[in-house]
Amino acid sequence: MSLVDLPLVRLTNPDPSRRGLFLLHLSNGPENRFTRQFVAEIDQALDHIDKVLDGMGPEEAAQGGALVTTSTGKFYSNGLAIETAMKEGDAFYVPYLRMLARLLTFRLPTVAAINGHAFAGGCMFAMAHDYRVMRADRGWIAMNEVDIGIPLIPGMAAIVKCRITQTNYMRDCLLGGHRFRAADALAGGFIDAAVPEDKLLDRALEYAVALAPKASGLTSKLHLIKGEIYREAVILLLAGGTNPGGFMAKL
Repeated sequence: MSLVDLPLVRLTNPDPSRRGLFLLHLSNGPENRFTRQFVAEIDQALDHIDKVLDGMGPEEAAQGGALVTTSTGKFYSNGLAIETAMKEGDAFYVPYLRMLARLLTFRLPTVAAINGHAFAGGCMFAMAHDYRVMRADRGWIAMNEVDIGIPLIPGMAAIVKCRITQTNYMRDCLLGGHRFRAADALAGGFIDAAVPEDKLLDRALEYAVALAPKASGLTSKLHLIKGEIYREAVILLLAGGTNPGGFMAKL
């Protein structure tokens, strides 16, 4: 059932028996590059989810809920519309970073079903989810800023540190711009499953259904728990500054 149908995103309920289960399809094809409109529409979809959850009665709320995001084709997301981002500066970056902070601390469990390549800002978007399921047979996940001469905006490195706990993998990701296939990303611990393409959405929804009870009840505090886990990243993402390396000025 379609809940929100916008030019760049579509929000549906994949299981009418579970009103708190949501599927967000990214439709800014062919590469799902983040623009201000794309970010605004994702926020609108999250607003709608909040509205649905706030309107639930005790019985519906007891089921909990979860959010899955995915797309179709070659890309999950190829990152930011970089020329626009560089031109617009904070007007572009601040809404994007706030959206990442919102997703990182969202009141429902979140699962990224990574259907294809996830580069740079698209990798960040995937890593802002609680769980990641990646297509095993095709696609890379990478932070390639070092290869295109773009510094990391404050908060981005903190998200990576939340997800990649093995220092050699983090080094290769951020300093080497390494393109990880699903098997390597799984070995590095920053995706949770690698499955064939035809099983991708089913596996992500399995995670979502299993995790849904963690957000059950009208007084769920899941978002506050996430906020404490990811405190450093959230503070940096919400600080509003996009001056990478500013703290290094006196070195």
